[in-house]
Amino acid sequence: MLCTMLAHPCRDLAASCNPPKPMIEPVRITPNFAVTGAMLPADFARAAALGFRSIVSNRPDGEAGALLTAQDEAMLAAGAGLAFRHIPATKHDLLSDRVTAAFARALRELPRPVLAHCASGLRSAALWAAAAALSQPADCVLERLAQAGLDLASLREEIAGQRRPLPRHETPPALDAGCAGL
Repeated sequence: MLCTMLAHPCRDLAASCNPPKPMIEPVRITPNFAVTGAMLPADFARAAALGFRSIVSNRPDGEAGALLTAQDEAMLAAGAGLAFRHIPATKHDLLSDRVTAAFARALRELPRPVLAHCASGLRSAALWAAAAALSQPADCVLERLAQAGLDLASLREEIAGQRRPLPRHETPPALDAGCAGL
């Protein structure tokens, strides 16, 4: 089957070139934050049409199956009127202090609502949980994920280890798990 870079953004034309699937429906974790899987060029305009104002990519450049680089995504986001931040996370550094702090900083600074993505959305959800747990109890954060249909209870111990003595008023709206008074 013949495909062109314009019709389908295939990196390897010798490979089977099936049309890529559009992003999965975003999963809202809070009114100001959602996650989704891999994004294609048309998905940036769709995200803007859905009301998102910022995109955070958690996919490292060169990750298996990635069709777009962070530079590609930054240009597509800008073209759709979206702010963009690239915070690559692998399974080896997913809940590291460096990545968690960068993610929390992005959610404080970026216009809301924010849509974060990785290959499936789970890495982005785990990062949200780690960042939210900086100022909120892990059980409350995990409950918020469960209400959104995401089960990350297996990461409870690691997420609980993120807790830092932050004043509640420093929790940005995109990270607010609704744990008021806890």
